[in-house]
Amino acid sequence: MLLNVLEIIFPLLGVGLVSIPFILAFKRNISKSIIKRRIYTHIGLFFGLVGVLAVYFLLFSPTLRAAEGEESLVASITGTLAQGLGFLAAALSTGLSAVGAGIAVGNAAPAAIGALSENEKNFGKAMIFVVLGEGIAIYGLLISILIINKL
Repeated sequence: MLLNVLEIIFPLLGVGLVSIPFILAFKRNISKSIIKRRIYTHIGLFFGLVGVLAVYFLLFSPTLRAAEGEESLVASITGTLAQGLGFLAAALSTGLSAVGAGIAVGNAAPAAIGALSENEKNFGKAMIFVVLGEGIAIYGLLISILIINKL
């Protein structure tokens, strides 16, 4: 099946909306407040685009409408918007939990190293906090596995 033009343009536009502020921030010397405002604006535009895209596919997608003479939709969700959104949810749960774990470990590990350099007996206590941050990523991976098993 050939892709519709909108099915190609909307994802590319979404990726562009999210990545443009980062590209501009690295190329120019811009203040942090301007970068934050641009990132928030672009993320808002991205989610607005996702909402418009979801409404478009819900209203105009032929796979979601029942064929003539059928009373209900097909029982299988293979190849439908529902399956795609399920995979998207699984990817977001894994990706965002990994970002959260990275932030947690990025803050806990230097503190653990500092505590360890002052007193070597603090090794066990310090490692517990670093490992707790990594647990967030494991929980996200578990949730994504549960979502994919339901598809």
